[in-house]
Amino acid sequence: MSDYPGQGGEQDAVQPPPGQPYPQSAPTQFNPRVNPPPWQDQQYGQQPPPQQGQQYGQQQYGQQQYGQPQQPYGQQPPPYGQQQPYGQQQYGQQPPPAFPQAPPVPAGYGYGQPGGQVVPAGMYLDQQSGLMLPQGTVLASSGRRIGAYFLAIPLIIVTLGIGYVIWGLVAWGNGQSPALQVLGMRVWRPEENRVAGFWHMALREIVGRICDGILSIITELTSFVFMLTRPDRKTLHDLVAGTVVLHDPNKVLSQ
Repeated sequence: MSDYPGQGGEQDAVQPPPGQPYPQSAPTQFNPRVNPPPWQDQQYGQQPPPQQGQQYGQQQYGQQQYGQPQQPYGQQPPPYGQQQPYGQQQYGQQPPPAFPQAPPVPAGYGYGQPGGQVVPAGMYLDQQSGLMLPQGTVLASSGRRIGAYFLAIPLIIVTLGIGYVIWGLVAWGNGQSPALQVLGMRVWRPEENRVAGFWHMALREIVGRICDGILSIITELTSFVFMLTRPDRKTLHDLVAGTVVLHDPNKVLSQ
């Protein structure tokens, strides 16, 4: 065997020089886009240390924690350290649609009147009786009504009775009697908002007067008490015909 390799009878196989082992940690080039920098005081493969006031196993504020309900989709929690006042809408929600404002009620059509009654044009609501009366007229006072009762007696005497009847038939068409016409009064139908016609006057002056005197002094006193105590000053014959007596000094009802 020769001292030199490759010489001699049996030539030894040429062995290549052993290769250089690959280092366990080869240096790599740092690329911030591919390899982001680690957290402060953190090595690769370790979790970041918990913040102050945060326990292990919990996530940071703004993420869902174990055992807490999940925020509805589209809602975000308020900023850290701020609490949302009770009753206000949450962040991310749209405000509810506002209801349209009701139109104002016209002032000339019963606004503010008791019971919400609609007052027609040219009328007003009498607060004492609660009736709709024409403007320029008022309920005839008790004194004026008593005066008309006693005025009818001399008028019958002067006209000899027959003239009073004829006068009365003509005046009934205008909602009056001879005594009411002299004192500027007129009979009104509140249910129809118009002056009483001939047949309503006939019902008042014939059937109603019979009811007044059916029991003589008893029914006469009852009718008189009704006129003094009722707010609409209706007597028995007014109740029969459904009428009231108005004072019309300016004769607005005859126009």
